[in-house]
Amino acid sequence: MTQVGQPLAPPAGTTEVLVAQVVPDLTGLDRHFDYLVPEPLRGRVHIGTLVRITLNGRRVGGWVIALGPPRPERDVASLLAINKVTGIGPAQDVIDLASWAVHRWAGRMRSFLVAGSPPGAVQQPPAPAHGGPVPEPTDPLARRLLDTTVTAPGVEGASGGVLRLPPAADPLPVLLAACRRGPILVVVPAVAQARLLAVRMRRSGRTVALLPTEWAAAAGGVDVVIGARAAVWAPCRDLAAIVVLDEHDEGLQEQRQPTWHARDVALERGRRAGVPVMLVSPCPTVSAIAAFFPSRLFRPAVNDERAGWPIVEIVDRTRDEPWQRSLATSQLIRQLRDVDRTVVCVINTTGRARLLACRRCKAIQRCEVCEASVFQRDDEHFECLRCATVRPPVCQACGASAFAALRVGVTRLREELEAAAARAVVSVTGKDSDTEPVPDAGVYVGTEAVLHRVRRADTVAFLDFDAELLAPRYRATEQAMTLLARAARLVGGRNGGGRILVQTFVPKHEVLDAVLHADPGRLVAKEIGRRRVLGFPPAAALAVVSGAGADDYASRLALSGVQAARTLEGSVLLRSPSWDSLGAAIAATPRPKGSRLRIEVDPPRM
Repeated sequence: MTQVGQPLAPPAGTTEVLVAQVVPDLTGLDRHFDYLVPEPLRGRVHIGTLVRITLNGRRVGGWVIALGPPRPERDVASLLAINKVTGIGPAQDVIDLASWAVHRWAGRMRSFLVAGSPPGAVQQPPAPAHGGPVPEPTDPLARRLLDTTVTAPGVEGASGGVLRLPPAADPLPVLLAACRRGPILVVVPAVAQARLLAVRMRRSGRTVALLPTEWAAAAGGVDVVIGARAAVWAPCRDLAAIVVLDEHDEGLQEQRQPTWHARDVALERGRRAGVPVMLVSPCPTVSAIAAFFPSRLFRPAVNDERAGWPIVEIVDRTRDEPWQRSLATSQLIRQLRDVDRTVVCVINTTGRARLLACRRCKAIQRCEVCEASVFQRDDEHFECLRCATVRPPVCQACGASAFAALRVGVTRLREELEAAAARAVVSVTGKDSDTEPVPDAGVYVGTEAVLHRVRRADTVAFLDFDAELLAPRYRATEQAMTLLARAARLVGGRNGGGRILVQTFVPKHEVLDAVLHADPGRLVAKEIGRRRVLGFPPAAALAVVSGAGADDYASRLALSGVQAARTLEGSVLLRSPSWDSLGAAIAATPRPKGSRLRIEVDPPRM
């Protein structure tokens, strides 16, 4: 690819011409360009260096992704020179990883290079800084996971795995166990969580680089590099292990295009570097477990894991009228009126999920194929938003044809709970600013945002959990389990009196069975089987294409063997046997001219 502009001849006296391939830091431009490396900058330009270049008459930043002599067909006299070196940037291994991610998530190189770059100019990394011996206690289960290797044919010597750590367990001994191997990279879902762990690791005598502000220290060399999801692209000198905490949390996935997931990037980075990757979670996802052999799932002793979960009380509402207005059951009112307990009430009213209940037998209407909730179309037929199965509006349990829609709002619910509790109730939703402190109160009510903004609670009550259990998303069971794990962390273990109250019309659901027994593994086998039948990840690869020209593009992809189907939202769902085959098909299929397509590979809420 040539750069159009004022040509610059090679520097006088130079025997070899050095050319750099540069990715410009411009949104929407998915190309790299060749530039001459002038003699004064040769000692400072390396792969990953951040530079300033002239592109179409403008000065812009960019990344050097390759260096070498000009290609034989290249007209060297037409090349412009690099104007300036801004500082150091991603190393060769991160750039190679970014090239893999471009294929995996159908993204642009720039998106991944931005994630792996410092927030400001860094001219020189500091000298390495390391602490002394790793202090005790270190987690013995984590040590065993990291030290043992796989012996299966074709992967001999590989290590790493999934560690199922209950919600109330302290992750610090796990991180210290990983530090025994050498410098580690730690990825967590939230910035606040990274800050807290960084402080604790420093108090334990470890040297820590907190991303993104301490990017330079990470490049220089420390014991622990830690940060939110973008930290998975950070430098870590002499990397010895990668730890992903709360692997189940959706905060590890980028919501914008490209929709990359820190877990998958960590696994690929560990594979390329030959270091173990430890995925830590109280309720590991099916994708995490599928990434390793079943023997690589490590869990504490049954009693220890049970102690790390709170008491769970299931409020069976199957005998209630499902369309009644009140969600304040007698069990909930007892908790509300205990002035010594802080109660958090959760109800999610966002999204398209709608529940329908039979007026005769009160059964919640579910899809007979994937068991998600159904909605009633304009032609009165029931349709599943998860797998698109359509059936007549007849109750599966009793054959009746009269149904009631279940709806409730946070605002009205706050007033109802305030009357039932006889004390003030504060509402918290995702629309509230995260920077504003939540007022002190004995009772809170809101969407799942309340679980992130309230610091402590004695009881968490899910008032309408069926909306999560039966949501028309293929990850619905995992997302429901994630909410319960978050609530469990908020109230603490059962020895401290923590309690979760779940109101439901499906008390025998596998998610509730798993949390009642403090054993998330109970739902994994069924979930894996369901996804295999329906063709959902990890059994298959999915992507969603939207925007003008989506249908035309999908029809071209179909020629490459990719299945395409239109969704109710008007986008096109793509399905392929593997991520590699899907990525290859997307890369090989030209996009329609003038179209503004949005391709989301494995979107978080589908």
